[in-house]
Amino acid sequence: MDINIHSIHFDADKKLINFIENKVNKLIQYYDNIIGAEVFLRLENDQSTENKVAEIRLDIPGSDIFAKKRSKSFEESVDNVIEALRKQITKHKEKQRGQ
Repeated sequence: MDINIHSIHFDADKKLINFIENKVNKLIQYYDNIIGAEVFLRLENDQSTENKVAEIRLDIPGSDIFAKKRSKSFEESVDNVIEALRKQITKHKEKQRGQ
């Protein structure tokens, strides 16, 4: 699987990039036809402490699956996005079985 990580308005450190790659690669356990993933990390310019946004778009045959979450840390945002994607993948697989 191809994983592209884009950090907007800051430079992501190696530890964060490795964390994201490990989390995204674990999604293959739920669906092994994932072609690639686009990860966007963004620092919002508002005054709230929950200003770290993670967006992930998974490229799968027939469609894309997308999730976006914001929280106090990028790790927490990525965890939340991965969980949302896992649920969407499960629904997608069920839909495919029903056809």
